[in-house]
Amino acid sequence: MSRLNLKGVTRQELVEHLAGIGKERYRADQIIRWLYLQRVADIDKMSNLSRICREHLKVSSFIGRIRLVKEQVSQDGTRKFLFALDDGQTIETVLIAEKSRLTLCVSTQVGCRMGCRFCLTGRGGFERQLSAAEIVDQVIQVADILDPESQARGEISNIVLMGMGEPLDNFDEVVKALEIFMYDDGMQFSHRRLTLSTCGLVPGIIELGKRIYVSLAISLNAADDALRSELMPVNRRYNLAQLLAACRTYPATNQRRITFEYIMFAGVNDSLEDAGRLVELVGDLSAKINLIPFNEHPELPFKRPEHQRIVDFVDYLQDHNLTVMTRRSKGCDISAACGQLRSAAGN
Repeated sequence: MSRLNLKGVTRQELVEHLAGIGKERYRADQIIRWLYLQRVADIDKMSNLSRICREHLKVSSFIGRIRLVKEQVSQDGTRKFLFALDDGQTIETVLIAEKSRLTLCVSTQVGCRMGCRFCLTGRGGFERQLSAAEIVDQVIQVADILDPESQARGEISNIVLMGMGEPLDNFDEVVKALEIFMYDDGMQFSHRRLTLSTCGLVPGIIELGKRIYVSLAISLNAADDALRSELMPVNRRYNLAQLLAACRTYPATNQRRITFEYIMFAGVNDSLEDAGRLVELVGDLSAKINLIPFNEHPELPFKRPEHQRIVDFVDYLQDHNLTVMTRRSKGCDISAACGQLRSAAGN
């Protein structure tokens, strides 16, 4: 029988595992606090478990750990981490420093099979899904790097599932990781501080709204089907009408609106005509627009729009009563966009 990685199992799964080795269900709460609040990496350090209980746990389970391979630090405070997994694959995790928060962008797959033309991760192809343990451990390891002495999440205030991979393409493991992030006796993230970003897998959006409530972000990038299909092949499976219909099923509120992420590419989707189509597409939704001027990379054909082009686009959207945020590109000097560090490392 293979041993269970204690990181990445839900409370109920842990209770069932403990029952299988003859241990009491309350031990699950103790183990969760050790794993996610104290962030221990050794079963023997779980001092309120009896020696016999610890020995039984070590026979039936273990505490996995991803390994830091490389870290880059940008002049703007962005930090990018390359982690190695047990099978030698690597994944990226990015910590973005902002005025009032530290946001961690977490990977959910090794590679990606969505094939978006502007993403280096997709160019590298798909290798495998991450387990919930590997998703959760990115947060634990970064928290340890930030402050080994602190409890729970360290200084990390927000988590965004928008690193390498499409979260809804790894649905069950992602939902499990989100559940673990929210444990009151664990890392204690509010659902308001957890965001899942998807390219638009419609069935997953609908099912996510039924299973767990976190903030939803849609990687949109075009407001007409022809252009979006060219940029994002997923649109050929689930077009804009289907995507917007799924968004309307998601339990958003005026206080917690769906975010539409719109990467701006010079000469591709940055005209006032494009802005008009965007207003027409999402104007009746409780939504906000996150404009992201493209973070250029020599392996990709796209360019960042000129500053005035961005300003005019923002003004048009605001004049038509859309809530707009413009994200300042972070980590440009360390290749912080998705897939760039892994690509540079030869993976």
